Amino acid sequence: IVDRIDDNKDGYLTTEELKNWIKRVQKRYIYENVAKVWKDYDLNKDNKIAWEEYKQATYGYYLENPEEFQDATDQHSFKKMLPRDERRFKTADLDGDLAATREEFTAFLHPEEFEHMKNIVVLETLEDIDKNGDGFVDQDEYIADMFPNEEGGPEPDWVITEREQFSDFRDLNKDGKMDKEEIQHWILPQDYDHALAEARHLVYESDVDKDQKLTKDEVLDNWNMFVGSQATNYGEDLTRNHDE
Repeated sequence: IVDRIDDNKDGYLTTEELKNWIKRVQKRYIYENVAKVWKDYDLNKDNKIAWEEYKQATYGYYLENPEEFQDATDQHSFKKMLPRDERRFKTADLDGDLAATREEFTAFLHPEEFEHMKNIVVLETLEDIDKNGDGFVDQDEYIADMFPNEEGGPEPDWVITEREQFSDFRDLNKDGKMDKEEIQHWILPQDYDHALAEARHLVYESDVDKDQKLTKDEVLDNWNMFVGSQATNYGEDLTRNHDE
């Protein structure tokens, strides 16, 4: 893997090479994930997944046997998820023919990776956290999403820190709640490159001689850091062969 990351074959891994590699691994994971489920949904084998095919494969049993889903929680989940999936599917379906190409289906399954899906990601996040349905996320809703304090005891220190984060960094216009724009700034920050941050972290933690690049020995000496990283697909790539 180290040899494959080293693009210019100079024996060193730079932050840039690591960043590019992590982006490639992330893309590969997404496309492999889509390929894995594709045959489950493309029932008529026309190399497209129609909304009806997806709906049938995912919700068919529920739609045909509603009496088996008397449990209120199940009912609520299906009733909520079906229209939500349909809305997301139609947003991903750029040509509006209600049949997703592989690229459109990828956008449906991994909307956070596609520019035209960002509004859906924000909207779904808002709907998940906004328990009182006022179209905003207030501080208590924000905290409850991370720490449902069912016992009603004192809040741990990290929760108090998160409350401060909400006031100082999440609620940009200081009106006590997050609107869609502020939610987008929180979950899809424009100026944050996840792959670059991960690459910098790996170099910082493994660069023993502090020359801003890694030798193969430096990587292998800190192998556990890489096994826990996206650079090795969290260790999975060590157990299989790839022709990159």
